[in-house]
Amino acid sequence: MEIALTEEEKKLLLQVARQSVTNTLEGKPYDPPIPKGNLLSKAGVFVTIHTRNGNLRGCIGQLYGKSNLIETVKDVALSSAFHDPRFSPVKQEELKTLVFEISILSPFHLARPEDVVPGIHGIYLKNGFFSGLLLPQVATEQGWNRIQFLDHGCRKAGLSEGCWQDPNTELYIFTALVFSEQMQE
Repeated sequence: MEIALTEEEKKLLLQVARQSVTNTLEGKPYDPPIPKGNLLSKAGVFVTIHTRNGNLRGCIGQLYGKSNLIETVKDVALSSAFHDPRFSPVKQEELKTLVFEISILSPFHLARPEDVVPGIHGIYLKNGFFSGLLLPQVATEQGWNRIQFLDHGCRKAGLSEGCWQDPNTELYIFTALVFSEQMQE
């Protein structure tokens, strides 16, 4: 079941993401609003941070919600800004040039490769100790077809392309409710 959010709830979650990073950079504590309604839900969440010109600056998430959406967004935004190993931590002087995007994940479903619809489904591939996830919007942003999307999922998992054809590879699909600050302006 996908979580439905009002425009006000989406705006609040984006404010939580930005404010948690801002307060950390300013050395101030941040107590987010107390969740109510849909924001009490638990779900997997990813926070993606881009520069205004579209370059990725950080993206980290939780596959499954451990807490309510407000706490999860706060935690994941901080991880994305300061702990994505692909990037140096966000600095205060660049904060005003960054755009926050939130992806709230539906539950995962075991699937066959032919079930994957690029741009609709995200994928999570698992084989032994290796696993990798690609959000639904990645296929659209990159212009990938189903095979390319699956192959890139394999690479994200640290496996070779085509791993999705291995009977030992588990393939899960999910959808995501995706919204960003740009959508709110």
